Amino acid sequence: MIKVGIVGGAGYTAGELIRLLVNHPKVALDFVYSTSNAGNYICQVHQDLLGAIDLKFTGEINPNVDVLFLCLGHGNSTAFLENNSFSENTKIIDLSNDFRLNNDAVFQGKEFVYGLPELQKEKIKTAKNIANPGCFATSIELALLPLAKAGLLNSSVHINATTGATGAGVSPGATTHFAWRDNNFSIYKAFTHQHLGEIGESIKSLQNNFNKDLFFIPNRGNFSRGIFASIYLEFDESIEKAFNLFEDFYKDAVFTHISKTPINLKQVVNTNNCFLHLQKHEGMLLITSEIDNLLKGASGQAIQNMNLMFGFEETAGLKLKANSF
Repeated sequence: MIKVGIVGGAGYTAGELIRLLVNHPKVALDFVYSTSNAGNYICQVHQDLLGAIDLKFTGEINPNVDVLFLCLGHGNSTAFLENNSFSENTKIIDLSNDFRLNNDAVFQGKEFVYGLPELQKEKIKTAKNIANPGCFATSIELALLPLAKAGLLNSSVHINATTGATGAGVSPGATTHFAWRDNNFSIYKAFTHQHLGEIGESIKSLQNNFNKDLFFIPNRGNFSRGIFASIYLEFDESIEKAFNLFEDFYKDAVFTHISKTPINLKQVVNTNNCFLHLQKHEGMLLITSEIDNLLKGASGQAIQNMNLMFGFEETAGLKLKANSF
């Protein structure tokens, strides 16, 4: 059994981590750190865990845990690591955007490997520290990487993707409370979303000469969880070749699957799966991609990375099924 610590324990991603880790066959949850909730039972905040866990949040850390998950707001992981030290044997998996880009991947002598298993599983297996990908980035990269590997991203890429309310985090805001979000739909950060940087770097790791525009329109949906992305670009090859490229690229991927029929978001919510569908229209290829933003887009992928780092079965603790109704 490995000892696990979680920092930033009150948020949505931490709640999902705890829910999965308490049932992981190789894990013992050592501490869940939250200064705002120290002394309170975890199930008082994450109420779905009533009866599943009797731990309390703590304001103290154990520097000798085997793996540390950082579930902090963007920009806060660097500050936390500057003020807290851990054993040389402690592996770190960061769920913020602090270490995802190449220029940020080394911090205090720690090298963070970008943790998209479908892109660099072998590097993750030997990594000491992981920068967990962003949720939009995961969905979009999985839709584009097979084409990048084949050198077929040769036009501008148009991306329209919608995320659920949990993508904004647990802290309430003007665009997250029920009265605003319900029966509503909106665009935000059009063409400038922070995940574009990591998407571009991942594409160029497979197609170094990629120099086209990524036109990304992120949307807020009036549902709780999930991301549904529609992506289209110029594509001169046949739809059969497109399916063959995708099926070959993901032949060893345990959570990414190609569908021959159109997909819908309920197929992946509450799972660590990504479903992809392809459609050809005249000279354009449409790729639809869907994930659960809290699982494959965050906590589930973090556990997938942990499994790879410690040599566990990749699906350990993640054999989840969607509810289509």
